[in-house]
Amino acid sequence: MFLQLNHQKLQIYSVSRQFVLECYKLTKSLPSDEKFGMISQIRRAALSVHLNIAERASRKSEAERKRYFEISRGSVVEIDAALDVANDLEYLSVIDTTKLGETMISCFKLLTGLIK
Repeated sequence: MFLQLNHQKLQIYSVSRQFVLECYKLTKSLPSDEKFGMISQIRRAALSVHLNIAERASRKSEAERKRYFEISRGSVVEIDAALDVANDLEYLSVIDTTKLGETMISCFKLLTGLIK
């Protein structure tokens, strides 16, 4: 917000930011009894995707920077798994997940490309 750093120019930075927003929007529609379970976990994992991309910028070695992308990608997979359970519990039956799915796939692909 205040710092103008190179990582903010990366496409993955803006896509992951949108992904966080989509995850927060989706979790607003989940049952309130999931507040301390699924809602909290999805939100923390989504924020982790974005924050690890940002934190990567402060690391010196290429191996360490790559590791932060791997951690971010792992959080994307974690959210996908949580959404599988949410779907099984029929929490998503009335929620449009199209935009979330698109940003998730985009994040995953971009991160995979940056890791290679």
